[in-house]
Amino acid sequence: MPGPADTPSLEAFARSGLAALDAGALRRRLVETARGPAAGATRAGRALVSFSCNDYLGLANDPRVIAAGQAALARYGAGAGASRLVTGNHPPLAALEARLAAHKGTAAALVFGSGYLANLGIVPALAGAGDLVLVDALGHSCLFSGAQLSGATMLRFRHNDLDHLRTILAARRGRHERVLILTERVFSMDGDRAPLSEILSLAAEYDAWTLVDDAHGLGVVEPQARAPLEMGTLSKTLGSYGGYLCASRAVVDLLTSRARSFVYTTGLPPASVAAALAALEIVEAEPDRAARPLALARRFTARLGLPEAQSPIVPIHVGEAPAALALSASLEARGFLVVAIRPPTVPAGTARLRVAFSAAHGEAQVDGLADAILALRGAGT
Repeated sequence: MPGPADTPSLEAFARSGLAALDAGALRRRLVETARGPAAGATRAGRALVSFSCNDYLGLANDPRVIAAGQAALARYGAGAGASRLVTGNHPPLAALEARLAAHKGTAAALVFGSGYLANLGIVPALAGAGDLVLVDALGHSCLFSGAQLSGATMLRFRHNDLDHLRTILAARRGRHERVLILTERVFSMDGDRAPLSEILSLAAEYDAWTLVDDAHGLGVVEPQARAPLEMGTLSKTLGSYGGYLCASRAVVDLLTSRARSFVYTTGLPPASVAAALAALEIVEAEPDRAARPLALARRFTARLGLPEAQSPIVPIHVGEAPAALALSASLEARGFLVVAIRPPTVPAGTARLRVAFSAAHGEAQVDGLADAILALRGAGT
């Protein structure tokens, strides 16, 4: 019987694809990285200061968060055992959903296996053939994936361009029964914010529903306004793992039956849920900690003469992928982990270093990174 090794066409396809990726400096490789406290990371036995982690408040290594996860692990076991609609709806999930809903000011919340899975489930549950989904051109991949899975007509509107969004709504609204607008509160690769109040006003004018992806804003950026559909992750500011939607009770109840990425996925492990709940309590109790990442990002942009940071994310635009890789390698040699971001994650010709700031960083670390970038720029790197 033929085995896995007897598939020459598959092997040829894979090798050809890898060669094309290598030619464009776009091949990805996994690098074992051990994370630690104080924004530390270890690669190949070398200690680095990481500016590439989305743990914006340093809560993944907070003793209180770890203790909450350990207690849930001991009490409820390592895994949920099944989908939440079967036997995987363990007690910490209800507590977390209640706390998320209260934090967002909604009637209910629903926890998913990840933020990506949340958007894969939310959009197809609310839109389908005959409907229209409008997505910010720089929206996260999962927003586009959810829109494509829905079977609705999907159109991009220019990034944060209210005039373009209005033009599309004016031209297309009458042709579709339902319209969804998908955007992010903080854009993950650029660090800028959506004009959400204005988007919500347009949505109300044209009877459209707005979903805002708050993955990179929760707890670190004061919300300008709340959307009727607020989704996000437990894996960034909250230092754990998972995704969620906060919405009305009717919407959450509908998605409990209709969102395929919820219905057919094993529930989150109890330890992840309990850790996220403990982290959310810290976010609410320690506003000074929550304000620190943005303050550090603004310290960094001021030192480099860049536009003032709008969030804890600051892009250093390089242009082509090889140059971004080279700058990242030069910084790593100086003790800083700042990973290069390349297409297709960002548009062609806009490869960059994505600098992410955390409450765990010290001012000296931030200044050290800024000085290293200035020195490398002066050297022509």
